[in-house]
Amino acid sequence: MANNQIGEKTEKPTPRRLEEAIKRGQFARSAEVQTVFVLVGGLIAFKMLGSDVWRQLANTQTSMLGHLHEIPLTLDAMQGYGIQAAAVFGACAGPVVVATVIGGLLAGGIQNRFQTASEALSMKWERLNPVEGFKRVFSGRSLVPTGISLMKLTLIALLTCSQVKELLADPIFYTAVDVGRIGGFLAEAAYGITWRVVLGLTVLAGLDYSYQFWRTNRDLMMTRDEVKEEMKSTEGNPQIKARQRRRRALKTVRQMLLDVPRADVIVTNPTRLAIALRYDRKSMKAPRIVAKGARLNAARIREIAARHQIPMIENKPLARMMFKYGKVGGEIPAQLYSAVAEILAYVYRVNRYRYYVEQNN
Repeated sequence: MANNQIGEKTEKPTPRRLEEAIKRGQFARSAEVQTVFVLVGGLIAFKMLGSDVWRQLANTQTSMLGHLHEIPLTLDAMQGYGIQAAAVFGACAGPVVVATVIGGLLAGGIQNRFQTASEALSMKWERLNPVEGFKRVFSGRSLVPTGISLMKLTLIALLTCSQVKELLADPIFYTAVDVGRIGGFLAEAAYGITWRVVLGLTVLAGLDYSYQFWRTNRDLMMTRDEVKEEMKSTEGNPQIKARQRRRRALKTVRQMLLDVPRADVIVTNPTRLAIALRYDRKSMKAPRIVAKGARLNAARIREIAARHQIPMIENKPLARMMFKYGKVGGEIPAQLYSAVAEILAYVYRVNRYRYYVEQNN
């Protein structure tokens, strides 16, 4: 039971796992989102440029049909007409094509967070294996896309039928109208039907993307052992790091204890804390903390101080303040200047001869 629990994928994917998944192309993506963005891009282009496209097509048709008797049917002329027709078609369809391409690229970029799936672009021969393809088509995972497709077809049929019923009631079907009215009616009908379909597909795209996001995150779940191994590979072995921290701490304490003999006075708590202070009027603006320690380190500081006959003064509040706010190698906090000055003055008076010798040497 314990081994089964350890092997279960219960941990959320780490940032590194997610980054590698995106490189492999394993991220939540929905074809329905792509369809919606493409349709919206095309509709926006039609809405903004539809009247100009219609006007250009109408002028081209009028110019061509109004001068049929003047058009020469030669090989060079037909080639020119083909080039002109291609130019007109490009001017009319080009903006729509560009808008749909931008919509498709934007949909793909949003889904893959605008990152390139470099590993997904590499050639993998197993993708060409018909057996693997057959398994993918008839696997349990293909049921959801199949269901989404059936829902999409049903929704499009319902929305189209309801819109067509409304359009059949338009007076254009039982009254005489000109050609321009027929063209405008067809454009409005196509535009309205497409917008309805887009709104319906947006709902389906949201459902499909939510499912794809849930499924992808579930596939990327990790076991506890995988998380530990990744932490070791990315951040280093925690045990090695702990040993390195201990070594650095020991080295710092050793160096600090070597500076205790240079101190002028030791302020104690009296047994729990010990702070070694030094002040040189010529080179220091304020007294500095050369060493500080608690419990065992405090006992070591007092032992070294006794061995080198360094005065020790008991001042519990001052010792606590310097231990909490002071840093080894730094000056004492400004609010403690007066209290430390009184202690140093007392020490200098009591040990006047010693400090006189040290200053002269």
